[in-house]
Parts: sequence; structure tokens; C-alpha cells
Amino acid sequence: MTEKPVTIFGPDFPFAYDNWLQHPDGIGSLPANMHGTEIAVIGAGVSGMVAAFELMKLGLKPVIYETGRMGGRLRSEQFENATGVVAELGGMRFPKSGTTFNHYASLLELETKPFPNPLTSAAESTVIDLAGVKTYAESAEDLPPIYKEVSDAWNHALDNGAHFSQIQTAIKERDVSSLKQLWNQLVHEWDDRTFYDFIATSPAFKKLSFRHREIFGQVGFGTGGWDSDFRNSMLEILRVVLTDCDNNQELIASGAESLPRGLWNHHSNNAAHWESGISLSKLHDGATRPGVTGLTKTENNTILVTDQYNNQREYAAVVATCQSWLLTTSIKTQESLFSQDLWMALDRTSYMQSSKTFVMVDRPFWKDRDPKTGQQLMSMTLTDRLTRGTYLFDNGPDKPAVICLTYSWMADALKMLPLPVERRVELALDALGKIYPNLNIKQHIIGKPITISWEADPNFLGAFKGALPGHYRYNRRMYCHFMQQDMPPQEQGIFIAGDDVSWTPGWAEGAVQTALNAVWGVMAHLGGQSHGNNPGPGDLFDELQPLDLDA
Repeated sequence: MTEKPVTIFGPDFPFAYDNWLQHPDGIGSLPANMHGTEIAVIGAGVSGMVAAFELMKLGLKPVIYETGRMGGRLRSEQFENATGVVAELGGMRFPKSGTTFNHYASLLELETKPFPNPLTSAAESTVIDLAGVKTYAESAEDLPPIYKEVSDAWNHALDNGAHFSQIQTAIKERDVSSLKQLWNQLVHEWDDRTFYDFIATSPAFKKLSFRHREIFGQVGFGTGGWDSDFRNSMLEILRVVLTDCDNNQELIASGAESLPRGLWNHHSNNAAHWESGISLSKLHDGATRPGVTGLTKTENNTILVTDQYNNQREYAAVVATCQSWLLTTSIKTQESLFSQDLWMALDRTSYMQSSKTFVMVDRPFWKDRDPKTGQQLMSMTLTDRLTRGTYLFDNGPDKPAVICLTYSWMADALKMLPLPVERRVELALDALGKIYPNLNIKQHIIGKPITISWEADPNFLGAFKGALPGHYRYNRRMYCHFMQQDMPPQEQGIFIAGDDVSWTPGWAEGAVQTALNAVWGVMAHLGGQSHGNNPGPGDLFDELQPLDLDA
């Protein structure tokens, strides 16, 4: 019997979103008198576009507001004077376990290929440079023994301290009872404790040296070093590794932004109410509406949306997929729209900083091999230097290649924050020059470099959420907001969504799942319902709801 795959099924809310979407009866229906009703969607990132797409299929008329560019944190920036050569400034690697996100990638027939993570065949070779010592490897077997000791300690820590194997089996089997029993125990144990606490107190690591923990932080396993996450709640890390977010990742060949833009243009032939071939683009006459600056509840129990040009429009419901802090900074939101407990959760959300700098090069020169050593001239590089992670992207024989010179987080990203792109490139090349002293990377660079610091973007204020110890209750309040039956009328009709509302921030799957929660919420708010043999997330909420620590 073929073993079932790990998917992002829970662990906090183990609902099968992929099955719900793919059911032949559809996700639900609305009363005919609700067809054509306008629903405001704030934000044209992947969460907003999924919500709008599914609302359209239900027969509603989503009206998308966007203050910046479509795509949100799936931002594929094209290099000037080049065709189809992009820098992935936001999300760039998508795990196979993200089956709901991948549902839409398949719908749009987007080509994917393995992401060149360290020590994967897609990377071909990896260089680890720590404390001035350079190690070249084409597989994990090429690494010195200390790296295997670190890997084994991490695996033992997960199994002994977090029931890793048991929980993954429950996820594969979609065994809700076992999964909730095991996971809920960990919520009690690890909500108040950090990732570093887990590592430092693990018997597997305690018998090893500090150097082992240092290597784990600087290099880690899967996509790279973990030290930027050391301050976060251990629950945040467990969700990532239990659901295989950090393994078996792919990139979208045409750029990650192709997915939200694809949903904008995709023609639906099975939407209720609308003619065959309807698309979000057609409903909007080819352009989204401007950014939102105000949200107010009216006497008619509708929500008044004010845009940046002071145009006002009433809606039966609103789906807000923007970064949560924007509801208190950029958008003047009527305080009574949310409970004080929810405002506390929205305001206390902790965001992580992130910086990337890319250059376009004439060809994938790193594949050339040194005639003396037989090694590739350059490799996917992990280091404790300023660059931290350097990724190499071969776009094929007919296109220039791309180097992500530096991908860094938190303090390492803040070092770049005040610097112009030219200085960022100079610093990155200087660091890489110490690792590859005989390689002239600069001679291969063509065109203008591209960079980003997400914390400096007023529409985002950070890369994504990184929940701190004690934040589980806040996350639960945000995630469960789509269940509004028992809320006072003043708070009903506005639904929050996005990866920072999800349990897996930084992963597009969480943005998609919370968008679908909001769609179910809007459907229920307008008197609709799921099909009897295909219950939605709200229909199964009482059975599947995340653990309430205060119950």
C-alpha cells in the first residue's frame, strides 16, 4: 500500500480544504436573491484573490480594493530589459504539502520545478561557510560528522519532545481524533516557551556542545538556518516541520505572482448567476479599485468602505486580507467592528523583518567546474556572514540567470534597511568574495539589481507574522473570527483573512485556507449553506475547532 503524503492538514484546525474544494457538488450555494450582491475584498494578494474568485463562483460580485500592486507578498519583479527573468521578492518556494494552494496552481496549469534549497539535487551543490571554514557538498553525505550529529539531535528532539512521528502519521491518515489529542497536549506544553528553549533543554542537544546548537542556528536543515526564529513560540516551528512546509518545495517557473494574477484573469464556466467565461477582471472592467482608508458600520447593517479618493460604497460584507496592523494605521476602522479581545490580538501580532537582494547574470556560470578540484565554481551558500543565504536560479539556456545574493531575516535584515541597493550589492559581493576568493562574480552581472525590505513597505510593515510565546490565544481569536453566529450584530459582516491570520504565517497555504474560511463566513452571513454531503469549515467547527486554553 502506498503511504499517504504529509499535507498541511491542521494541526490546529484539521479540516480538509483540498477535498472541500474538489468536491463535485461545489462548496455551497446562496439564495437566488443574494446573487450579484457586492462584497468588498481588501487586498489583491493570494488570500484576497482566492476569496474573490470563490465568492464570484458562488454568484456574488467581489469588489477588490488594492493600494499597491496585485500579488501582495507573492511579488515577482521582472528585471529591466529582460523577458521572463524575475526576482522573487516575497514567497518563492511552495511545499508539495500545501495541497490547497497547489489546487489553484493546478487549476491555472502553472509550471513548477524543484526549488534549489541547500543539499537538494536542484541546487546541485552547497557550500557551508561557518566561522571562516568552508565546506563543499553535493549531498549530505559529503558533510563533516558534526553536521550529522546536529541533524540526528534535531530529529531525536522532535520525536522525544514533540511526538513528531506520531503526529505526522495522524496527519497523513487524516486521523482527527489522534491528531487533536497529541497536538492539544503540545499547545499546553509549548505555547509559553521559545524555539530556543526547546533546543537548549532537549536531552539530545544537552549532551552535545554549544557549537552544535550554533551550527543548527546558522545552517539548520531544510531551507537553512533557524536562529532568526529562536525567539518565536515553539508551536510556530512545530507546525512548519510537522506539515512538511520546509521540505519538498517547488518554485513557479513563470513567477509566484502568476498565481494571484492568474486567478484575476481565469475564466470560470461554472459560476452561479454569472455567464459562462466570467472572470474577476471582467467584473472589474479590467482594474481593481483604489486602496481603502475607512471602514464603518451603517444603520442598515452594511459596511461603508471609503477609498483613498474619498469615494464611499456600502457592502453587505467585507473580507479584509490586508496586514492586520493596517487596520489601525492606514485604515480608519470603526472600533466597534471588532471586539476588544480581537483588537488586542490584531495589535499584538508580531511581524518578522526580511531582506532580499538579487542580481541578473549573463549565464549560470556557477555550473562551470574548477579543473583542479572538480567542484562547481559557486554553490547555493549558507554562511554566518552578512549574506546568510545565497540562492542560484538557472532559467534555461535561452535566458540570463539570477542570483539571490542575500536572503536574511530579523537583525541581519535590519542591517540592510537603511542602505541603497548598490551598497547592499557591494556588501554581499564582499562577503561572497571571502568565500569564493578566486571567483569574479561582478564580471557576470548585467542590468540593475533588485532589492526589498518588507518592513519598510507601508502596505506590509514586515515580512510575516512570527508568533511569540503566549500568543496562541491571539492567533486563535483571529483564526476563529469567521465564526460569527454568536457575535453582536455590530461585529458581523467583516471577515479577516491572510497568512498572518493563519496558523502557518509565511506560507501561502495559510493565506489560502483563511481565505476559504472567510468565504464560508460570507456565505453563511448571507443565508447560504454548504452542500449536505460536502460540509465546510464552519459546519465542522464545533468538532474541529482549535483548542481553547481558557475553556
